[in-house]
Amino acid sequence: MSKTEALQDLKNTLHVSHSQIAAYLNCSLKYRFMYVEARPQERISIALPFGSAIHASLERYYRSLKEKGVRESLGVLLNLFEHHINLEMDRTDIPIVFKKDTPDRDAVIDMGNAMLEVFHEGVDLTGFEILEIERPLSSRLYTVEGQPTDLKLIGVLDLVLKDEAGRIIAVDNKTAAKPYAQATVDDDNQLTCYAYLLAANRYVFPTAEVHCRLDVLRKLKTPKLEHYHTVRIADQRRRFAKLATAVLAGIEQKVFIPQPSWMCSDCSYADACKAW
Repeated sequence: MSKTEALQDLKNTLHVSHSQIAAYLNCSLKYRFMYVEARPQERISIALPFGSAIHASLERYYRSLKEKGVRESLGVLLNLFEHHINLEMDRTDIPIVFKKDTPDRDAVIDMGNAMLEVFHEGVDLTGFEILEIERPLSSRLYTVEGQPTDLKLIGVLDLVLKDEAGRIIAVDNKTAAKPYAQATVDDDNQLTCYAYLLAANRYVFPTAEVHCRLDVLRKLKTPKLEHYHTVRIADQRRRFAKLATAVLAGIEQKVFIPQPSWMCSDCSYADACKAW
């Protein structure tokens, strides 16, 4: 079964994903527009197709290494990125919001190429075994009292590694302009979601800690590849399940309110929000 088929199979069950949880926490009104009403987007931030195109190239690199034992060439990664970003931009009629550091298509491609060059030069998996790449996983969500709910938590893990000590490491690939604070990494709900799914699917013992890592390609004039390490213990995973069920309760009660923040500038539903 392909990754797409596996993910679609998961989505056919009653489910919630980290993306949905994060959308609700960031702005529950946007969640309503996106997931409840399924409104067409008014605009798209260039960050979305850009991140998707970078992810496609990184996936190609890791799959070649795992399945063939060969480091994919930089040229292949650059060609794949350019093809993916052009496809994403050409097949939509929705206006795209560009950024200061990537003001047009050519600048987007130049930035992506520079970031992939840094990745190709700096990535080092010495001492690691690649276990999974873009792996869809699911798990039943439980209440605080330990009772199973009707919902499954689903997610797609970018990369799962095992180090020489036998530790399982969940890796999430990111692109970002600014560096991450360690406190932000330690509180990152996406990594906690990954840890929850890994523990629930017996990659680690249910009470064991899960090691996590953010691999961040920085959008700079001279891009950088940065690694941020953290761990998730069982209590943090239980807290995440509590957070997820609280979000679901808010959705069921139809609690949808705007949450002004820095993300409003290129929100896909800014006009709908103003008219709310």
